[in-house]
Amino acid sequence: MLALYTIIALSLIFDFINGFHDAANSIATVVSTRVLSPRYAVIWAAFFNFVAFLVFGLHVANTIGTGIVHTDVVDLVVIGSGLFAAIVWNLLTWWLGIPSSSSHTLVGGFVGAAVAKAGFGAIFIPEVLKIIAFIFLAPIIGIVISFIFSVINLHIFKNQSPWKVDKLFRKLQLLSSASYSLGHGSNDAQKMMGIIFVALVSTGKMSKGSEIPLWVVLSCHAAIAAGTLSGGWRIVKTMGQKITKLRPFEGFSAETAGALTLFGTAILGIPVSTTHTITGCIVGTGLTKRLSAVKWRVTLDLVWAWVLTIPISAAISAFAYWAITYFH
Repeated sequence: MLALYTIIALSLIFDFINGFHDAANSIATVVSTRVLSPRYAVIWAAFFNFVAFLVFGLHVANTIGTGIVHTDVVDLVVIGSGLFAAIVWNLLTWWLGIPSSSSHTLVGGFVGAAVAKAGFGAIFIPEVLKIIAFIFLAPIIGIVISFIFSVINLHIFKNQSPWKVDKLFRKLQLLSSASYSLGHGSNDAQKMMGIIFVALVSTGKMSKGSEIPLWVVLSCHAAIAAGTLSGGWRIVKTMGQKITKLRPFEGFSAETAGALTLFGTAILGIPVSTTHTITGCIVGTGLTKRLSAVKWRVTLDLVWAWVLTIPISAAISAFAYWAITYFH
């Protein structure tokens, strides 16, 4: 019983870390355009992160819980090893100011421990490959939608004075940042719901076909909202300032494109990276100015971090699993 409580505690700790690690995704654009102060931006984002499950249901949670690793392979050691790897990688990348994917470090950790226990037959390879594919597809989709959205808005408002456009989009950016935070909550908080559900199933507390309990839903959303409230200022600086310079118009376009992408993947139950998505959207809106408006060296460094996240997390998790089983 103590082991189960430990796993639940680790899951909520991961959600909290995920909140301040990925707070940048929800608030970088609205802070960098100075539409909201950092304090009010994180409160705004935390609220919409929390209420996301009321809008989108629990499709992503079900994918993480039953669609990546065969449930008969999962035990508390597998789950604990995966969480350990995910927390280590999240803290390391947060410290370095690298906006890596909390989603993919969790998937990598979960898969690495399962493979260490039972080999590659323990995982649903097509589902894992789909998630890996969206490492690249999510930012590409974000770039395309953001670019198209920005071009349309440029044509609509081309005869308006810059002052009027700026004033309008400062108001509209409140809506777009709220929408993006809804998409963030619908994706990221649900991953831990799936992990806690698997832990409950593996210890016989619930059956595989059961509904995810409301206390799990509320506690995971509360943890990620609390983490968002704590902020993640190292990553905010990278996302909001180092990729390209943002004005309210561009911030609105990036957030709206990101929200649309996350809404679609949440409905389909595909656990994508909110980090990858918003990065692509920021690049897309930067491209409407000129190719050189995007700082490609910074963007390339981020892509390397994305590619390495799953294999490094899997390796840490596998090592943790072997260490735990060896000493116990």
